[in-house]
Order: sequence, then C-alpha cells, then structure tokens
Amino acid sequence: MIRSFTASAAVLVAALFLFPHGSDGQPARRKRLLAWGDTLTAYQHDSISHALATIERLGHESGAFDTYIRTDSQWITKQTVPEPARHTHNLNDFDAILFMGTGDNLSPQQKKDLMSFIQEDGKGFVGAHTGDDAFFEWPAFGEMIGGYFDDHPWGVFDAPVIVEDAGFPAMKGFPERFTIHDEIYQHKNFARNKVHVLARLDADKLDLTNPKVHRADRDFPVAWAKMYGKGRVFYSTFGHADEAWDNPQVQKMYLAAVRWAMRLEGEDVK
Repeated sequence: MIRSFTASAAVLVAALFLFPHGSDGQPARRKRLLAWGDTLTAYQHDSISHALATIERLGHESGAFDTYIRTDSQWITKQTVPEPARHTHNLNDFDAILFMGTGDNLSPQQKKDLMSFIQEDGKGFVGAHTGDDAFFEWPAFGEMIGGYFDDHPWGVFDAPVIVEDAGFPAMKGFPERFTIHDEIYQHKNFARNKVHVLARLDADKLDLTNPKVHRADRDFPVAWAKMYGKGRVFYSTFGHADEAWDNPQVQKMYLAAVRWAMRLEGEDVK
C-alpha cells in the first residue's frame, strides 16, 4: 500500500515538473517568441532563414518556448489584425520578440504598440546582428535597443572578444577571452552608462587606423543587456552568416538571451 502510494506520488511529481500547470489547474501555456526577420530592405542577409530556423529549433528542443516566424510586420500590433487575415496573432500573444531586420516598415500605431509591449507590458526584446540596423529616424527605437549600427570596419574577421560579465546567463557559454569568426558592428548613439555591457572587442588587438573606425573611445561592445521600462532588452552583433548560427556558443548565447528576456532565468540589469 505504501509502496503503491509512493510510486503514484512519484509519477504525479514528475508529471507536474514536465507539464507545469497554472493556478486554474490547466496546463500552463509555454512561452511564445515572435521571431521577426527582414525581407524588405535592399540588403538582406542570407543567414536570416537559417538564423530564425535555428532559434525555432533551440526553443523546441529546450522546451523553453514556441517560436512563430514572420518576415513581415503584420503582427507588430496590439490591434486586431484586419480582414482577410485568418487564425492570426498580435503582440498580446507573445512574451518576447527576436528581431533580425533592417529598414522602417511600421506605422505610427505599430511603433506605439511595440514600445508599449516592452516598456509597459514588461515583455522582452532580443536584437540579433542587424537588430540595431533599423529605424534610424525613430529615436525611441534607438533608446530602447541601446544604439545604432555604424558600419563594420573589419568586415568578417577573427574578432578578439573579452567577456565583461561572465555571470550573465547569455555569457556563461564563453571563456573570458575568445576569438570568433564573424562580422562585428561598430555602434553610434551608444553610451556605456546606458546599457550593461556583457562583452566587447579587445581594442588592443584591432587595427584602429582603419578609416571606417569612428569611435575614438575604443569601445566596441559585441553584446549588451538593458532595461527599457519594465521590459528586458538584449542585443548582440553575432550572427552575420550561417557559420555563426552553427556555432554552439552563439546558439547557447541566443537561447539564454531569449530565456532571460522572457524572465525564465536571471535578474534585471542596472
């Protein structure tokens, strides 16, 4: 009798762990990520398809979240998506956005809804590579993401990186110093005191005579996190080509970044 009860209890505990339930006793909804890519601008990264597919796979295999991939901006709204759309969603259905895009294709109402999604609703925003190469005429976006793309002086190269916050969830897969073959962005409208820098280029190992280098302060962050109102924001320049998205360390970084943005792990940053 005791043995039977113990076995049954063990099964119940395992079921609750694997299939968490909400306060109403129903299975809790898994977190949802809107993976938003760019297909509209003149220059489109070939890695977008592979990047978004990789994110979908990571969410599925980890069990952390379900991913909905879009290459248009229809769902960047809190309003009802108009006819003739069927079985559609809007921002109210998601817990975070992963953005890999450029250009400016949002209406004024969509921009208001996107900022509200992060700032007021406390949802997450993860910018991947081209995530800050967008909305240059929209100051609120630059304030939210933490800076803007300002060229890539060294192109794709073996970038020397120094991790500044090894305890942040998205940095735990990297050693303190490492080299990564990727295209690293330089940023403008970026100020270190407005974000929490997670990793940067080792300026002592860079060619700073390159005429495309614009930052006299030698500060070239490759990943940062910040708060925007109630919401969590993460950005990394990693992810130019398929090669970067096949890098297990980069995959771990973006998976942890999405989990952090969704408040599945880690604390707010200052």
